[in-house]
Amino acid sequence: MLKWGLIFKALAITALLLIVRLAIDFAGMDILAVTNLITAFVGGAIFTIAIILTGTLADFKESERIPGELVTALSALHADTGLVGQRHAETAAVIRSHALGLLKAITENFRNNVWNQEGIRKEIGTINEKIYELADTSIAAPLLVKLRTELINIERLSNRIAVIKHTSFIPAAYTIAELAAAGVIGILFFAKIEPWYEGLVLFGVLSALLISLILLIKDMDDPFEVGKKSYADVDLSIVFDLEKEWESKAAGKK
Repeated sequence: MLKWGLIFKALAITALLLIVRLAIDFAGMDILAVTNLITAFVGGAIFTIAIILTGTLADFKESERIPGELVTALSALHADTGLVGQRHAETAAVIRSHALGLLKAITENFRNNVWNQEGIRKEIGTINEKIYELADTSIAAPLLVKLRTELINIERLSNRIAVIKHTSFIPAAYTIAELAAAGVIGILFFAKIEPWYEGLVLFGVLSALLISLILLIKDMDDPFEVGKKSYADVDLSIVFDLEKEWESKAAGKK
């Protein structure tokens, strides 16, 4: 379904449009001659949509790196607490507990298809306070700097996800793409192509292509949708796997 779901959706819409096109053919309303002007317009519309797709693809490729970087930063923060020594084991355990709480706040946002940073910032603030407490002890400064660096990386990635979730990729560009696709389909409705079945095939192929591209662009605009009927999403399984691993370790220590 991840591979073909969007195509099936586009084909379902195209099937409805084909019925309209067939009715126009039988009614004799296909009065537009296929000229170089029409073919140039169709090519220009597809080219415009392809440029917009390229822009969204760049953001999508960046989003693909975020889950891995997030897990790496969380794992480093969790593991480096073991370097504080037995004298501060209790503080380290508290930091690990809140690191799990931070991870849970992140995965909860992913599951709910929102990005509310209140819970994330609360856990980050608590971990910061514990690191500051360690700064008053004999803990080596480079270790504290490393803990703070990983925490900053987590916060940076969280802020980046928030921007991606809350910002649409140039709304005007979507409008241009939709108008271009609608213009092409509208012209093809009334383009006279003989024999009629060749016109029907050409209309179906071009319509399915344009509709698929529009749906793909809209789907790629929010790459962090979990559980929705979407087909172009970043794989977040690595984040959920880390949550299960930490929960299992926490349960084993109780």
